[in-house]
Amino acid sequence: MRKKILQIIPTLDRCGAEKQMVLLSTHLPKDKFEVEVIVLTRSGAFEEELTEANIPTTLIGKRLKFDPFALNRLKRKIRTFQPDLVHTWLFAANAYGRKAAIDCGVPHIVAGERCVDLWKSWYHFYIDRRFAQKTDRIATNSEGVKDFYVQHGLPAEKFVVIPNAVLPSETIIASSISISAKEILEEIGVTNFEPNGDYVPVVHSEYDSERKTFLPIAPELRFRQPPFIIGIVSRLWQQKRIQDLLWVFETLKFVNLNFHAIIIGDGPERDMLLRLRDQWELSDCVHFLGQRDDVPRFMTNFDVLLNGSAYEGQSNSILEAMAMGIPVIATDIPGNRDLVIDGVTGLLVPDSAGDFRFRRRTFVEKTISLLENVELRKKMGTAAKTRIAEHFTLEQMIQRYAELYQTLCTNLDSDSQS
Repeated sequence: MRKKILQIIPTLDRCGAEKQMVLLSTHLPKDKFEVEVIVLTRSGAFEEELTEANIPTTLIGKRLKFDPFALNRLKRKIRTFQPDLVHTWLFAANAYGRKAAIDCGVPHIVAGERCVDLWKSWYHFYIDRRFAQKTDRIATNSEGVKDFYVQHGLPAEKFVVIPNAVLPSETIIASSISISAKEILEEIGVTNFEPNGDYVPVVHSEYDSERKTFLPIAPELRFRQPPFIIGIVSRLWQQKRIQDLLWVFETLKFVNLNFHAIIIGDGPERDMLLRLRDQWELSDCVHFLGQRDDVPRFMTNFDVLLNGSAYEGQSNSILEAMAMGIPVIATDIPGNRDLVIDGVTGLLVPDSAGDFRFRRRTFVEKTISLLENVELRKKMGTAAKTRIAEHFTLEQMIQRYAELYQTLCTNLDSDSQS
């Protein structure tokens, strides 16, 4: 008999946890599990994928931080579906979903903690600890996230670490029409992308600690190469520190590096970042494309992907870039270091929250060194693709979640028989 699994998540926005929930829900063995999804606040781009997979989706319509009417609607839906197991994702669902599941007598509950959530206050952790007492397992995607929550009082023995997964690179690429680097640049309005046969001055620089800036030293003449394409795929909000990367691009332009930065994603900092880009006169080489459903079309032509996040769980954009053989330069934080092996599959930048200047200039140095070493980029890209294929496949993730669900539900059957 198939086990009923109910997934509860705040939204279906095109974000990391949502993507992993959809991958899981649409690929669980249909002969073993019957899956439904409840969305608390709003639907989003991923609803279409659930619909295509014939997975029923219900929008509760939660409007307030404390919304008793939404909680009652959620309870009614749970009682109607009568799940064997509820799996909640992210704080709002972990709170509302577990409260409703407990009140409805759901036999087993799995909570999902997906990120090192530095934004949480004492009462968020208090809620997490209270509900953990009635939770069978807490599923997370990295040891770093587990360590963070254990430090805040959640029981270590309840955690199970199941890394994020990514579709095979061939599947990712096949989801969008292939396009060349030249066509990409033409599409975003760039026309001067061919080498013109001229020699241009490449300004070398060194960091002046007193003035806290890069100062030019003796320039050399170098043949102009076609532009490098630097990619960022990220939500535009404070956690992602896109402002740091704009500073990196300003410095790269100052030293006359021929590049275009493509930033894909949207978020609350978009207007501020656009103003900053224009203020720093970067509009000719930094391009904000907004939210896109065809990211692989662009990503296949990235020479490097940058990730400057202050905290992560496990970045989907890093996973997808590595799966396509693209080296990554990222901050050395939990989650990122689970994916990027420094010097092998990419480069890690020491993260010092108190010294953003050091972090920024290290990004500059590592970006220049990697872009100007084509053989190293190829070597790291190949190693990155191999790492993903060996440790972060969809099959591995599905198998581990299926085993977790099956084990908990089997325990339920044993208890009921006894």
